[in-house]
Amino acid sequence: MTEHKILSDYELVGLLKLNNQKAFAELYDRYKGLLYVHATRHLKDQEDAKDIIHDIFSNLWQNRASLNIQENLAAYLYQSVRNRIINFQLKNKRADEYANSFQSFLNNFHQADTDHLIREKMLVELIEYEIASLPVKMRTVFEMSRKEGLSHKQISEKLNITEQSVRSHVKGALKILRFRIGFVLLTALITVFYK
Repeated sequence: MTEHKILSDYELVGLLKLNNQKAFAELYDRYKGLLYVHATRHLKDQEDAKDIIHDIFSNLWQNRASLNIQENLAAYLYQSVRNRIINFQLKNKRADEYANSFQSFLNNFHQADTDHLIREKMLVELIEYEIASLPVKMRTVFEMSRKEGLSHKQISEKLNITEQSVRSHVKGALKILRFRIGFVLLTALITVFYK
């Protein structure tokens, strides 16, 4: 290894292209500390800096046969660190923006979903209350039609009334419910907006 220490970067890169592991080890030892210091100046996390340096040297080894370093090796390595840092920071910025956006979506969705469920529950309770206050025969016919899903013919047979009578009860129930529920909702809206 001592003979590699006296070689220039240019000579070591030439040997590296020929798969010389000792040349690679010498380049690694020569530049890892300087590159690490450079990377830690721009990154908050020392582990991220180590990862970047490791990736740069891994790529150097993997692409050794096709290396075409036009400038000096130090400039090439520093530029590689700079590019990796920029990519790393952009990636983290995008990840943070995505995480914040997703968290905001979840917060808003949860809030909207909860509000929606509360309003839906209140509306269902209101409808159930108004259905319960219908005249008995009308309520029975309406519930058989809407809740049980029976046809007018099936209801007429079960209750021993005409289909026309079933239609009249359902139509009357819907008319009453629209009026009562519409009035209650209108009153609620007026109360909310004109306190």
